[in-house]
Order: sequence, then structure tokens, then C-alpha cells
Amino acid sequence: MGKRPVESVDLLQGTLDMLILKAVSLGPLHGYGVLQRIQQISKDALQVPQGSLYPALYRLQHRGWITSEWGESENNRRARYYTLTAAGRRQLRLEAEEWSRLTDAIASVMNTRPEEV
Repeated sequence: MGKRPVESVDLLQGTLDMLILKAVSLGPLHGYGVLQRIQQISKDALQVPQGSLYPALYRLQHRGWITSEWGESENNRRARYYTLTAAGRRQLRLEAEEWSRLTDAIASVMNTRPEEV
């Protein structure tokens, strides 16, 4: 049975922001490049709809976690490239720690056997 792509409705609140921060932390990206990077590093398990991405990029930029500047894409088109700020690096670190605590707690619940209760 193959992996099914996780749709945006399956993502926990705030997870998209964390994924975008992580993708951008790996190097400057234009908007569509963010989608591609998330898809690539998740081995196609996560596919973010473009309609969710751009409001999230705006929100992250408004919060000061990413910044952007105009550049030229690989197909010679003008594109806005996003980079992580120092505040964004701090936020990513906090979100990664929280995500780790959450996933550990969920794993504990899911791995509990009846005799352990």
C-alpha cells in the first residue's frame, strides 16, 4: 500500500508555517520552489496547495520570520525569493522542539498496550 499525499486539511494548525520555515532554512527559494522543496524532502508524502502557500508566506513575512527580494527564477522569470531571518531561525527552533514533544506524546499514546493502562 503506497503513501497517500497529506492534504492541507490533514495538517495540524501551524504545521504549514513550520514546514515553510524549514524549507526556506535550507536556502533561498521562490514561492513555487517552497512547494517543490517540501514535496521533495517529504518524499512526495506532503503536497501543499498553492492556495495555502502564498497566504502563509505573507503571514510569515509579516511576522518577521522570513524576508523576500526580487530575483530571477531558473526559467528567467521575475520571482520573489524568500530567506529566513534570525527571528525565523529562532521560531523554527521553537516549533521543531514543540513538534518533537507533540509527536513523542502521540507516539506514547498510540504505542500503549492494554496491560500498560
